[in-house]
Amino acid sequence: MNAPDLPSLAGLAIGAADIDAAASRLAGVAHRTPVHTSRQADERAGGRVFFKCENFQRMGAFKFRGAYNALAQFSAAQRERGAIAFSSGNHAQAIALAARLLGMPSVIVMPTDSPAAKLAATREYQRGQRGSEVVLYDRYQEDREAIGRRLAEQRGMTLIPPFDHPHVMAGQGTAAAELIDEVGPLDKLLVCLGGGGLLSGCAVAAHVRAPGIEVIGVEPEAGNDVQQSLAAGRIVKIDTPRTIADGAQTQAAGALTFAVIQRLVRRVVTVSDAQLVSTMRFFAERMKMVVEPTGCLAAAALLEGVVEARGQRVGVIVSGGNVDLPRYAELIGAAAAA
Repeated sequence: MNAPDLPSLAGLAIGAADIDAAASRLAGVAHRTPVHTSRQADERAGGRVFFKCENFQRMGAFKFRGAYNALAQFSAAQRERGAIAFSSGNHAQAIALAARLLGMPSVIVMPTDSPAAKLAATREYQRGQRGSEVVLYDRYQEDREAIGRRLAEQRGMTLIPPFDHPHVMAGQGTAAAELIDEVGPLDKLLVCLGGGGLLSGCAVAAHVRAPGIEVIGVEPEAGNDVQQSLAAGRIVKIDTPRTIADGAQTQAAGALTFAVIQRLVRRVVTVSDAQLVSTMRFFAERMKMVVEPTGCLAAAALLEGVVEARGQRVGVIVSGGNVDLPRYAELIGAAAAA
């Protein structure tokens, strides 16, 4: 793509200035996570691969970036009342931790089948915080958004959705900004995709810092709602997908995130649960890292040959590492036995 053909950011929920402002708010609070490389990964991809390791972020995932950026912009009145969020785990932990750091209460709506580690961490971040609690729901029978909005109205709290919010999107985009600032221009950037907060933020950051880059979103096979949405030219809603990638069990992208994805993301691909497990094992054996299934989405697309990258410089966002250890051992063990 030549520079004159680059799409404009006009009319989108966030721009370059929003990501720069988010980076300033996060400075000294969020970790500037490491970029790891692997000879084995380079050989499998046929190019040069740079892994942005958000599994080493505060609370173990990229979600802290967007959560803190959003809560840091609350008014005094909003801080007094606190924040409410709905999440399968990582956004929950992120809001709970950010609220604690900023001295405000938080109420988190989480599914009953959330990984135990994510549920326990969320409650630990809330410990001692007046007015803070976890509210559980059945993800297959109940509407988490409706629950969250009802509680927000009843308690006068500010609802921060997990992805479809400009402050959340801008915060998440700082991950790609840091990666490109550190390693230089990239040919491709692979990003996991659930509701689109990380992908949309990273797409804007990459568009500004590496014009012409191919940004690719990666969904689980069972939850390819955005892939379907791009084909249909509108947001498609699906049933809650059954996949080990619990952080990508979304039913649809948000209006704000989808607008960015439509304009800046070249394509969306999918990977299977088996490919996610294989990638979890690769990270454990070859790079000595614990990465949750959702965190493996982008890497799996590259390492399993879904995306071709021969002779190219490729960035991969490793989105998180929050996984129950017994479940992790079960998945890794099954991969070893296969």
